[in-house]
Amino acid sequence: MMIFVAALAIFILPANAAVTANFTTPINIVFPVQCPDGFAENVDLSGSLHVLMSFTINGNNVSGKFQFQPQGVTGIGETTGAEYQGTGVTEQTFKTSLQNGQANVTSVNNFRLISHGPGDNYLVHETMHITFNAHGSVTVNFDNLSIDCK
Repeated sequence: MMIFVAALAIFILPANAAVTANFTTPINIVFPVQCPDGFAENVDLSGSLHVLMSFTINGNNVSGKFQFQPQGVTGIGETTGAEYQGTGVTEQTFKTSLQNGQANVTSVNNFRLISHGPGDNYLVHETMHITFNAHGSVTVNFDNLSIDCK
């Protein structure tokens, strides 16, 4: 996947930083809330998602960033009828060498469904990183995920 992105970037981008996408798109999704204490329900969400993507080509390296942020996202719990506001930011960055294929990918996800009353808040935080060496072998790989319902 990273090699495809790097190859695509070579053909469509100048040799410097460029914002390649900056838009807002409407969303209507059913999001499954799964709490560690066993509470579960589907939340019908609607609103907008702001998307920002940028790429940089610097010598023999391609790097980029993807960012997703809910805007005006609200929802209703299908079981409880609780009202929620969707907030947070999800970012993913990558860097790939065009010479030897070494690559790093890092993702940080902060997503929250905040209820209008006390409690029933759904909080997700995830930090993930993976590093590939020049032979394509994974040398670093971690995924720290926490889900909290308060």
